[in-house]
Amino acid sequence: MSRAFHPVKTKFGHGRRARRRIFAVVWRTELSAAHAPVKLVARPAVSLQGRVRAPGDKSISHRALMLGALALGETSIEGLLEGEDVLRTAAAMRMLGADVRHLGEGAWRIRGFGVGGGLQPDDVLDLGNSGTSARLLSGILASHRFTSFMTGDGSLRRRPMQRVIDPLSRMGARFEAREGGRMPLAIVGTDEMVPIDYRLPVASAQVKSAILLAGLNTAGETTVIEPEATRDHTERMLRHFGAEVRVAADDGGGKRITVVGWPELKARDIMVPGDPSSAAFAAVAAAVRPGSDVTIENVGLNPLRAGLYRTLNEMGAEIGLENQRDVGGEPVADLRVRGSILKGIDVPPDRAPTMIDEYPVLAVAAACATGTTRMLGVAELRAKESDRLASVAAGLAANGVKHDMGPDFLVVHGNGAPPPGGGVVATHLDHRIAMSFLVLGLASRQAVAVDDGSPIDTSFPGFAGLMHSLGAVIEAA
Repeated sequence: MSRAFHPVKTKFGHGRRARRRIFAVVWRTELSAAHAPVKLVARPAVSLQGRVRAPGDKSISHRALMLGALALGETSIEGLLEGEDVLRTAAAMRMLGADVRHLGEGAWRIRGFGVGGGLQPDDVLDLGNSGTSARLLSGILASHRFTSFMTGDGSLRRRPMQRVIDPLSRMGARFEAREGGRMPLAIVGTDEMVPIDYRLPVASAQVKSAILLAGLNTAGETTVIEPEATRDHTERMLRHFGAEVRVAADDGGGKRITVVGWPELKARDIMVPGDPSSAAFAAVAAAVRPGSDVTIENVGLNPLRAGLYRTLNEMGAEIGLENQRDVGGEPVADLRVRGSILKGIDVPPDRAPTMIDEYPVLAVAAACATGTTRMLGVAELRAKESDRLASVAAGLAANGVKHDMGPDFLVVHGNGAPPPGGGVVATHLDHRIAMSFLVLGLASRQAVAVDDGSPIDTSFPGFAGLMHSLGAVIEAA
């Protein structure tokens, strides 16, 4: 990784002096943005009943905003998730020169600047808690000939960015970061990127997407080789906007995904399906409470995202698919979940890429099941908003659930009875840890509290209200 900087002038000045000034501004901004924790508590529920609609898919929402900005013309989006993470992406696209307008609930319009047509941001890009925003945006910024700066909240600043820095540096961009490739991050981009063939050392849709987005403004063909399949929303949406994307089998197993550089992306309308990761909380809450009957409408069931629902079915959950349809190239259905008696199973490691965000709430289901559930190949959980593997284990311990944890596995021992509960869970600013253990509180013998529920709005605004509508009690402690 090069430590040198182009002598690009910003409003902060030139070179190393500019770097010192910008990093000082970043840290002052972060210190002033400290928030007061919001302690939440979930109380045991007899059963859950009702019909709710899943919020828009977060992964697709991020990509819709970014590709709408990279396209020529006016893109209309319906069903966009309006959580804080996605709004950070919208703000970043505005700072790059796109005309991004909010028309009403879930309805947005973007007039893009085209591939390679972004403007140098005149301030730091603050991406809050959103690792997706940071990693995907890195690919766009790296392929523009200017210097830009990114930061985030305390959780995001702890997350590793080296996995995107390495391939983007090979393509020609340069970076300045804290030890371990952590934010704040300075990106010295170039419009003379070099196409590469890059084999992912770890399965990651975010790293794959960053490289493909950088490849849009790169002459020739840029290829990502993934040893195991990861979510393919970027490939699907690139094709939707007119890019040439090829997918072929790799000789060593896995897939080769190739994007042809310098396409003229054209504006397209997008309907965002419901987020299967967000729907998971209501689905698990219903599945573990006998007598529950909950329908979750408009859930995206992309095969590379639906691993949790396959796993719950194997555990004995009663989940029916209704009104199956296709929305914007993505399979969608309404999920009807009835309370069931779950049993422990072994979850194979090759399923992890299809449900990596859902392991915390799966651990809750396992705590309510009969027998032992073994989750294997989950080391990637350590590189999320928190060390999710450690956070889940600590939360289970705080609530009397027997478990074992290793470098890449989690084993949960259920006895078929409601878990004891009664604990306070440290969320470490991780929204999925907060929501998962609030679901545990609905199924436990005693209430469960989380020390800070404020990060929930980053991905699932209205979570407590949605759960209340089904009969749950989640309130400020």
